[in-house]
Amino acid sequence: MKPTKKAEVIIIGGGIAGLSAAVYLSRAMRDTLVVDGGKSMARWEPDVQNYLGFPNGVGGTELITRGRRQARRYGARFVNDMVIGGHKKAGAFVIQGEKHRYTCKRLLVATGIFHIPPDIPGIKPCLGHSMFFCKDCDGYRVQGKTIAVYGYTNETVDYALGMLPYSSCVMIVTDGRVPRWDEMHSQFAREYKIPISEQPIVNVRRNRQQIVSLQFDDSTEVLADALFTTRGDIYFSKLAKDLGAAVNDEGEVVVDVRMRTTVEGLYAAGCVTPANCQMIIAAGQGAAAAQAINRSLFDESLTTHSLRIHRDRQLRNKKTRPSFRARR
Repeated sequence: MKPTKKAEVIIIGGGIAGLSAAVYLSRAMRDTLVVDGGKSMARWEPDVQNYLGFPNGVGGTELITRGRRQARRYGARFVNDMVIGGHKKAGAFVIQGEKHRYTCKRLLVATGIFHIPPDIPGIKPCLGHSMFFCKDCDGYRVQGKTIAVYGYTNETVDYALGMLPYSSCVMIVTDGRVPRWDEMHSQFAREYKIPISEQPIVNVRRNRQQIVSLQFDDSTEVLADALFTTRGDIYFSKLAKDLGAAVNDEGEVVVDVRMRTTVEGLYAAGCVTPANCQMIIAAGQGAAAAQAINRSLFDESLTTHSLRIHRDRQLRNKKTRPSFRARR
Protein backbone atom coordinates (compact mmCIF):
# COMPACT_ATOMS: atom_id res chain seq x y z
CA MET A 1 0.00 0.00 0.00
CA LYS A 2 1.41 3.38 -1.03
CA PRO A 3 1.67 6.01 1.72
CA THR A 4 -1.20 8.53 1.68
CA LYS A 5 -0.69 12.28 1.72
CA LYS A 6 -3.66 14.46 2.66
CA ALA A 7 -4.31 18.13 2.01
CA GLU A 8 -7.21 20.51 1.94
CA VAL A 9 -6.36 21.40 -1.66
CA ILE A 10 -4.15 19.49 -4.06
CA ILE A 11 -2.78 20.99 -7.26
CA ILE A 12 -1.66 18.59 -9.97
CA GLY A 13 1.04 20.33 -11.99
CA GLY A 14 3.78 22.73 -10.93
CA GLY A 15 3.84 24.96 -13.99
CA ILE A 16 2.83 28.61 -14.12
CA ALA A 17 -0.89 28.01 -13.48
CA GLY A 18 -0.31 25.58 -10.63
CA LEU A 19 2.26 27.79 -8.92
CA SER A 20 0.08 30.88 -9.20
CA ALA A 21 -2.77 28.96 -7.56
CA ALA A 22 -0.43 27.67 -4.85
CA VAL A 23 0.64 31.20 -3.94
CA TYR A 24 -2.96 32.40 -3.64
CA LEU A 25 -4.22 29.36 -1.73
CA SER A 26 -1.35 29.20 0.74
CA ARG A 27 -1.73 32.93 1.42
CA ALA A 28 -5.42 32.23 2.09
CA MET A 29 -4.27 29.86 4.88
CA ARG A 30 -5.29 26.74 2.95
CA ASP A 31 -3.35 23.54 3.40
CA THR A 32 -2.00 23.27 -0.14
CA LEU A 33 -0.03 20.45 -1.74
CA VAL A 34 1.45 20.65 -5.25
CA VAL A 35 2.13 17.33 -6.98
CA ASP A 36 4.55 17.99 -9.82
CA GLY A 37 6.27 15.75 -12.34
CA GLY A 38 8.66 18.50 -13.43
CA LYS A 39 7.56 18.65 -17.07
CA SER A 40 6.17 22.15 -17.43
CA MET A 41 6.40 23.54 -20.97
CA ALA A 42 7.89 26.68 -19.43
CA ARG A 43 11.25 24.91 -19.40
CA TRP A 44 11.19 25.07 -23.21
CA GLU A 45 11.12 28.87 -23.10
CA PRO A 46 14.62 30.20 -22.40
CA ASP A 47 13.67 33.82 -23.09
CA VAL A 48 10.10 34.91 -22.31
CA GLN A 49 9.76 38.48 -23.56
CA ASN A 50 6.05 39.16 -23.00
CA TYR A 51 5.59 38.35 -19.30
CA LEU A 52 4.55 41.53 -17.50
CA GLY A 53 7.16 42.98 -15.17
CA PHE A 54 10.25 41.62 -16.92
CA PRO A 55 11.17 44.29 -19.51
CA ASN A 56 14.42 42.49 -20.37
CA GLY A 57 12.79 39.07 -20.59
CA VAL A 58 12.96 36.12 -18.24
CA GLY A 59 13.65 32.42 -18.66
CA GLY A 60 10.79 30.00 -18.19
CA THR A 61 12.87 27.91 -15.79
CA GLU A 62 13.58 31.01 -13.72
CA LEU A 63 9.85 31.80 -13.53
CA ILE A 64 9.21 28.28 -12.25
CA THR A 65 12.03 28.56 -9.69
CA ARG A 66 10.76 31.92 -8.46
CA GLY A 67 7.19 30.66 -8.29
CA ARG A 68 8.10 27.61 -6.23
CA ARG A 69 10.11 29.74 -3.82
CA GLN A 70 7.21 32.19 -3.49
CA ALA A 71 4.64 29.45 -2.85
CA ARG A 72 6.88 27.75 -0.28
CA ARG A 73 7.32 31.06 1.52
CA TYR A 74 3.60 31.03 2.34
CA GLY A 75 3.45 27.38 3.34
CA ALA A 76 2.67 25.41 0.17
CA ARG A 77 4.11 21.90 0.12
CA PHE A 78 5.58 20.14 -2.92
CA VAL A 79 5.90 16.49 -3.90
CA ASN A 80 7.76 15.22 -6.96
CA ASP A 81 5.49 12.52 -8.38
CA MET A 82 3.71 11.45 -11.56
CA VAL A 83 -0.06 11.04 -11.27
CA ILE A 84 -1.45 7.93 -12.97
CA GLY A 85 -5.15 8.07 -12.10
CA GLY A 86 -7.83 9.06 -9.67
CA HIS A 87 -11.45 8.80 -8.55
CA LYS A 88 -13.91 10.51 -6.26
CA LYS A 89 -15.11 8.76 -3.12
CA ALA A 90 -17.50 10.08 -0.45
CA GLY A 91 -17.02 13.68 -1.60
CA ALA A 92 -13.22 13.51 -1.58
CA PHE A 93 -10.75 13.07 -4.40
CA VAL A 94 -8.43 10.08 -4.28
CA ILE A 95 -5.41 10.42 -6.56
CA GLN A 96 -2.95 7.66 -7.40
CA GLY A 97 0.66 8.63 -8.04
CA GLU A 98 3.67 6.49 -8.85
CA LYS A 99 5.06 7.15 -5.35
CA HIS A 100 2.10 8.11 -3.18
CA ARG A 101 -1.65 8.13 -2.81
CA TYR A 102 -3.32 11.52 -2.26
CA THR A 103 -6.66 12.69 -0.86
CA CYS A 104 -8.19 16.16 -0.77
CA LYS A 105 -11.42 18.17 -0.60
CA ARG A 106 -10.67 20.29 -3.67
CA LEU A 107 -8.53 19.39 -6.65
CA LEU A 108 -7.00 21.68 -9.26
CA VAL A 109 -5.80 20.10 -12.51
CA ALA A 110 -3.04 22.25 -14.00
CA THR A 111 -1.42 19.49 -16.04
CA GLY A 112 -0.76 21.60 -19.13
CA ILE A 113 0.00 20.75 -22.70
CA PHE A 114 2.68 19.34 -24.98
CA HIS A 115 3.49 21.20 -28.19
CA ILE A 116 4.43 18.62 -30.82
CA PRO A 117 7.81 19.65 -32.29
CA PRO A 118 8.62 19.21 -35.97
CA ASP A 119 10.07 15.83 -36.89
CA ILE A 120 13.39 17.21 -38.11
CA PRO A 121 16.74 15.67 -37.12
CA GLY A 122 18.92 18.09 -35.17
CA ILE A 123 16.18 20.62 -34.37
CA LYS A 124 15.96 20.09 -30.59
CA PRO A 125 18.76 22.52 -29.55
CA CYS A 126 16.94 25.28 -31.44
CA LEU A 127 13.76 25.07 -29.33
CA GLY A 128 13.02 28.48 -27.86
CA HIS A 129 15.98 30.08 -29.64
CA SER A 130 15.18 29.91 -33.36
CA MET A 131 12.38 27.30 -33.41
CA PHE A 132 9.12 28.45 -31.88
CA PHE A 133 5.54 27.36 -31.20
CA CYS A 134 3.82 30.74 -30.73
CA LYS A 135 3.79 33.77 -33.00
CA ASP A 136 2.12 35.86 -30.28
CA CYS A 137 5.07 35.12 -28.00
CA ASP A 138 7.94 35.16 -30.47
CA GLY A 139 6.86 36.87 -33.69
CA TYR A 140 8.24 40.17 -32.43
CA ARG A 141 11.73 38.75 -31.99
CA VAL A 142 12.05 37.58 -35.63
CA GLN A 143 11.18 40.86 -37.32
CA GLY A 144 12.68 41.20 -40.78
CA LYS A 145 14.08 37.65 -40.78
CA THR A 146 13.43 34.73 -43.10
CA ILE A 147 10.69 32.64 -41.51
CA ALA A 148 9.55 29.10 -42.32
CA VAL A 149 6.21 27.81 -41.04
CA TYR A 150 6.03 24.02 -40.61
CA GLY A 151 2.71 22.31 -41.27
CA TYR A 152 0.07 21.27 -43.77
CA THR A 153 -3.33 22.40 -42.42
CA ASN A 154 -5.53 25.50 -42.53
CA GLU A 155 -3.78 26.67 -39.36
CA THR A 156 -0.45 26.60 -41.19
CA VAL A 157 -1.67 29.04 -43.83
CA ASP A 158 -3.24 31.26 -41.17
CA TYR A 159 0.06 31.20 -39.29
CA ALA A 160 2.06 32.17 -42.37
CA LEU A 161 -0.29 35.06 -43.07
CA GLY A 162 -0.09 36.09 -39.40
CA MET A 163 3.69 36.35 -39.68
CA LEU A 164 3.55 38.93 -42.50
CA PRO A 165 3.37 41.93 -40.12
CA TYR A 166 6.74 40.79 -38.75
CA SER A 167 8.52 39.87 -41.98
CA SER A 168 8.14 40.05 -45.75
CA CYS A 169 9.97 36.73 -46.23
CA VAL A 170 7.66 33.93 -45.04
CA MET A 171 7.32 30.44 -46.50
CA ILE A 172 5.55 27.15 -45.70
CA VAL A 173 7.30 23.78 -45.47
CA THR A 174 5.11 20.65 -45.35
CA ASP A 175 7.99 18.17 -44.86
CA GLY A 176 6.73 15.75 -47.50
CA ARG A 177 3.08 15.84 -46.42
CA VAL A 178 0.35 16.63 -48.91
CA PRO A 179 -1.30 19.92 -47.87
CA ARG A 180 -4.66 19.43 -46.16
CA TRP A 181 -5.78 23.03 -46.21
CA ASP A 182 -9.05 23.84 -47.90
CA GLU A 183 -9.58 25.76 -51.14
CA MET A 184 -10.10 29.06 -49.35
CA HIS A 185 -6.73 28.77 -47.63
CA SER A 186 -5.14 27.64 -50.86
CA GLN A 187 -6.44 30.85 -52.44
CA PHE A 188 -5.05 32.86 -49.52
CA ALA A 189 -1.60 31.34 -50.06
CA ARG A 190 -1.74 32.23 -53.76
CA GLU A 191 -3.17 35.72 -53.17
CA TYR A 192 -0.46 36.63 -50.67
CA LYS A 193 2.24 34.86 -52.68
CA ILE A 194 3.42 32.57 -49.89
CA PRO A 195 6.08 30.13 -51.19
CA ILE A 196 5.37 26.48 -50.38
CA SER A 197 7.82 23.58 -50.31
CA GLU A 198 6.45 20.03 -50.05
CA GLN A 199 9.89 18.35 -50.06
CA PRO A 200 10.75 16.11 -47.08
CA ILE A 201 13.19 17.80 -44.68
CA VAL A 202 16.14 15.57 -43.85
CA ASN A 203 18.17 17.85 -41.59
CA VAL A 204 18.62 21.33 -40.18
CA ARG A 205 21.86 23.20 -40.59
CA ARG A 206 22.48 25.36 -37.56
CA ASN A 207 25.06 27.41 -35.75
CA ARG A 208 24.64 26.11 -32.21
CA GLN A 209 21.03 27.07 -31.37
CA GLN A 210 20.48 29.25 -34.43
CA ILE A 211 18.89 27.76 -37.56
CA VAL A 212 20.81 28.51 -40.75
CA SER A 213 18.92 26.40 -43.28
CA LEU A 214 16.50 23.51 -43.76
CA GLN A 215 17.91 20.72 -45.92
CA PHE A 216 15.63 18.71 -48.24
CA ASP A 217 15.92 15.18 -49.56
CA ASP A 218 16.58 16.38 -53.13
CA SER A 219 19.97 17.81 -52.02
CA THR A 220 18.67 21.39 -51.91
CA GLU A 221 18.29 23.64 -48.90
CA VAL A 222 16.44 26.84 -48.05
CA LEU A 223 18.04 29.53 -45.94
CA ALA A 224 15.94 30.37 -42.89
CA ASP A 225 16.46 32.25 -39.64
CA ALA A 226 13.42 30.97 -37.73
CA LEU A 227 10.97 28.09 -37.83
CA PHE A 228 7.44 28.11 -36.39
CA THR A 229 5.58 24.82 -36.15
CA THR A 230 1.87 24.05 -36.35
CA ARG A 231 1.95 20.29 -35.80
CA GLY A 232 -0.57 20.54 -33.00
CA ASP A 233 -0.81 19.97 -29.26
CA ILE A 234 -1.44 17.16 -26.82
CA TYR A 235 -3.57 18.17 -23.81
CA PHE A 236 -2.82 16.32 -20.57
CA SER A 237 -6.46 15.94 -19.62
CA LYS A 238 -6.60 12.21 -18.82
CA LEU A 239 -6.89 12.73 -15.05
CA ALA A 240 -9.77 15.18 -15.48
CA LYS A 241 -11.52 12.69 -17.79
CA ASP A 242 -10.94 9.85 -15.34
CA LEU A 243 -12.68 11.96 -12.70
CA GLY A 244 -15.66 12.54 -15.01
CA ALA A 245 -14.98 16.08 -16.21
CA ALA A 246 -16.18 17.16 -19.64
CA VAL A 247 -13.47 17.52 -22.29
CA ASN A 248 -13.97 19.10 -25.72
CA ASP A 249 -13.04 17.60 -29.09
CA GLU A 250 -9.51 19.04 -28.86
CA GLY A 251 -8.92 17.38 -25.50
CA GLU A 252 -9.19 20.58 -23.46
CA VAL A 253 -10.91 20.46 -20.06
CA VAL A 254 -14.15 22.46 -20.16
CA VAL A 255 -14.33 25.13 -17.43
CA ASP A 256 -16.53 28.10 -16.53
CA VAL A 257 -15.35 31.60 -15.64
CA ARG A 258 -14.44 30.38 -12.14
CA MET A 259 -12.31 27.57 -13.56
CA ARG A 260 -14.84 24.98 -12.34
CA THR A 261 -15.15 21.78 -14.33
CA THR A 262 -18.37 19.80 -14.69
CA VAL A 263 -17.40 17.81 -11.55
CA GLU A 264 -18.11 19.48 -8.21
CA GLY A 265 -14.91 20.35 -6.37
CA LEU A 266 -12.73 19.81 -9.43
CA TYR A 267 -11.10 22.81 -11.09
CA ALA A 268 -8.74 23.23 -14.05
CA ALA A 269 -6.45 26.08 -15.08
CA GLY A 270 -3.79 26.93 -17.62
CA CYS A 271 -3.02 25.38 -20.97
CA VAL A 272 -5.07 22.22 -20.32
CA THR A 273 -8.19 24.41 -20.68
CA PRO A 274 -9.44 26.23 -23.82
CA ALA A 275 -7.49 29.35 -22.82
CA ASN A 276 -4.93 30.78 -25.21
CA CYS A 277 -1.75 29.04 -24.06
CA GLN A 278 0.24 32.01 -22.76
CA MET A 279 2.19 32.00 -19.51
CA ILE A 280 0.60 35.16 -18.19
CA ILE A 281 -2.90 33.83 -18.99
CA ALA A 282 -2.03 30.60 -17.18
CA ALA A 283 -0.93 32.60 -14.15
CA GLY A 284 -4.20 34.54 -14.19
CA GLN A 285 -6.26 31.38 -14.50
CA GLY A 286 -4.37 29.81 -11.61
CA ALA A 287 -5.17 32.83 -9.46
CA ALA A 288 -8.84 32.76 -10.52
CA ALA A 289 -9.11 29.06 -9.73
CA ALA A 290 -7.49 29.58 -6.33
CA GLN A 291 -9.92 32.35 -5.41
CA ALA A 292 -12.87 30.21 -6.49
CA ILE A 293 -11.57 27.25 -4.48
CA ASN A 294 -11.01 29.41 -1.42
CA ARG A 295 -14.53 30.84 -1.65
CA SER A 296 -15.99 27.36 -2.08
CA LEU A 297 -14.21 26.12 1.04
CA PHE A 298 -15.30 29.22 2.97
CA ASP A 299 -18.95 28.71 2.00
CA GLU A 300 -18.66 25.06 3.01
CA SER A 301 -17.20 26.02 6.38
CA LEU A 302 -20.32 28.08 7.11
CA THR A 303 -22.61 25.24 6.08
CA THR A 304 -20.76 22.58 8.09
CA HIS A 305 -20.00 24.97 10.99
CA SER A 306 -16.31 24.12 10.79
CA LEU A 307 -15.52 27.85 10.91
CA ARG A 308 -17.50 28.02 14.18
CA ILE A 309 -15.35 25.23 15.61
CA HIS A 310 -12.25 27.18 14.61
CA ARG A 311 -13.68 30.32 16.19
CA ASP A 312 -14.55 28.53 19.43
CA ARG A 313 -10.96 27.37 19.65
CA GLN A 314 -9.79 30.96 19.19
CA LEU A 315 -12.16 32.21 21.88
CA ARG A 316 -10.76 29.69 24.34
CA ASN A 317 -7.08 30.11 23.66
CA LYS A 318 -6.30 33.45 22.03
CA LYS A 319 -6.85 37.14 22.40
CA THR A 320 -9.98 37.94 20.41
CA ARG A 321 -10.84 41.52 21.41
CA PRO A 322 -8.77 44.62 20.71
CA SER A 323 -7.63 46.79 23.62
CA PHE A 324 -9.34 50.13 24.11
CA ARG A 325 -7.94 53.08 26.05
CA ALA A 326 -8.55 56.77 26.53
CA ARG A 327 -6.91 59.04 24.01
CA ARG A 328 -4.06 61.15 25.29
